[in-house]
Amino acid sequence: MREQRSRLPGRHSLFWKLAFLLVGFCLLMIWLSWYWGRYVETQNAYLTAEARQVLNGYAAEAEQAWRADNQRGIDRWLQEIRRQEKGWVGVIGRDLQSLSSVPLDDSQMQRLTFMRGVDWPMSRRQKTMPWLKIPFPNLPGEGSLVIELPERFKPGRYALVWQLLTSVVTPALFTLLLCVGLYRLLIRPLNQLREQANAWRADRLSNRLSAQMTSRQDELGELNRAFDHMASRLQSTVQIQQQLLRDLSHELRTPLSRLRVACDSEQSLPELRDRLSREVEGMRRLVDDTLHLAWLDAEREKLPDEDIEVLALWDMLVDNACFESCWPSRQLVCDLDSQCWVRGHLNTLAQALENILRNAIRHSPPQGIVRLGGRRDGDDWLLWLEDQGGGVDESDLERIFAPFIRLDGARPGDGGFGLGLSIARNSLRLQGGDMWAENTAQGLRMIMRLPAREVEAVV
Repeated sequence: MREQRSRLPGRHSLFWKLAFLLVGFCLLMIWLSWYWGRYVETQNAYLTAEARQVLNGYAAEAEQAWRADNQRGIDRWLQEIRRQEKGWVGVIGRDLQSLSSVPLDDSQMQRLTFMRGVDWPMSRRQKTMPWLKIPFPNLPGEGSLVIELPERFKPGRYALVWQLLTSVVTPALFTLLLCVGLYRLLIRPLNQLREQANAWRADRLSNRLSAQMTSRQDELGELNRAFDHMASRLQSTVQIQQQLLRDLSHELRTPLSRLRVACDSEQSLPELRDRLSREVEGMRRLVDDTLHLAWLDAEREKLPDEDIEVLALWDMLVDNACFESCWPSRQLVCDLDSQCWVRGHLNTLAQALENILRNAIRHSPPQGIVRLGGRRDGDDWLLWLEDQGGGVDESDLERIFAPFIRLDGARPGDGGFGLGLSIARNSLRLQGGDMWAENTAQGLRMIMRLPAREVEAVV
C-alpha cells in the first residue's frame, strides 16, 4: 500500500496540469458539439426578425382592409399583395372560411390543417413552403392572414456557414489554444533546456537556467534544478581540477629546483642521497595527496560504512602521532568514552582524523594540549578537536579548507602542502558527514558531524 501511495503524482505534479488541460478541452468540445451546435441549429430554424416584421405588417394591412370595406377591401388587398408575393395568400375568418369573394377549394382547406405560426420553428426537411397563419393584430378573433412562406424568408440560408463555423472553425481554434497551452507547458521549457545544454556543450559552464524555470514545483522544475545542480557540479569539478593542476605544477617547481641544485652541488654522496630522498618523498606525498583529493572530489557515491568506535580509533592515531611528533600521550586528551560509535568508512575516517590531529599538533606549542570531545546531536555525533595554536582570522575559517592554503607562510613541504584539511573535509562529506572550524579562547576547534551508529539511533 505504501508503494502505491508513493507512485501517485504529487499535488504540483505535471500530471494534474495536463489532466486539467485535457479534461477542460474535452468538456469544451462536448459543450460545443451539444449545446452550442444545438443552439445554432435551433436558431437557424426560426424566421428572422425582418421576416416576422414583414409578415406581421401584411397581417396588419389585411386587418385594415377588412375594417375599411370588408370583403371588397380584402379582395382589393389580395389583388395588390399577390403582385408582390408569388406564393398563395389568403384571409380567413374564425370558421376557417375565406373572407374574400373567392372561396377555398378542397386542397386549400386541407393545407389549412398544417398551418404554422410566425414564431414557430420551420423544418428544412419539408420540400414545399409552409403556410403561415398570422392573426389580425387588433382583431385576432375576427380573421387571420394565411400566406405561403416566401422563398426569400426561408430559414437556414446560412446553415452551412454556421455548421462550418461550429463544427470546423471553432474546434480548430480551441485545438490551437490547446496546442499553445501544451507548448507553453512542455515545449518551451524543453527548448530552454536544449539551449542550456548547447551552452554547456560550448564550454559555457557558468550559464544557468532562469529562476522562473527552477522555481517550478512540477517534474520539469525538478529536471531544471537537476540540470542546474549538474552544471554547478561540473563547473566546480572542472575548476577544482584546473586549480589542482596549477597548484601541483607550482608546488613541484620548488622541489625540482632543489633537486637540480643538489645534483649540481659538490655534496658528499651520503648527504646527496639524504637530500634526494627527502625531496623525492616530499614530491611523492604531494602527488599522492593531490590525486587523493581529486578522487574525493570526483567520487559521488557514498562510501561503504560500518560501525566505528571513536575511542579505539583515537588510541591508534595517538600512538602514531606520538611516534611522529615525539609528543607524550598525556598531551593528547580524549573526553569521549566507549559509548561513542559512529557510522563511516574506517580507513577514510582514520585518514581524515589523522590529518586534523597532525595539523593541530603542528600549530600547537610544544607543551600544548590537543583535546578530542563530542556529544550526541539527534541521529548524529558532533566531534571536535581543539588545539592551542592561537586560532585563525574569522575571515579565514572557511579558506583553510581550500587546497594548497598555508596561512602561516610555511615553506612548501615543511609540515605539509595545505591539502590535509581539504582532504579531511571531502572525506567526511563522502561519508554523509561534514566539517567546519571555529575559534576558541586558546586556539582552533575543528568540528566534525558524523552519523551515529544505527543501534543507537533506534534506541
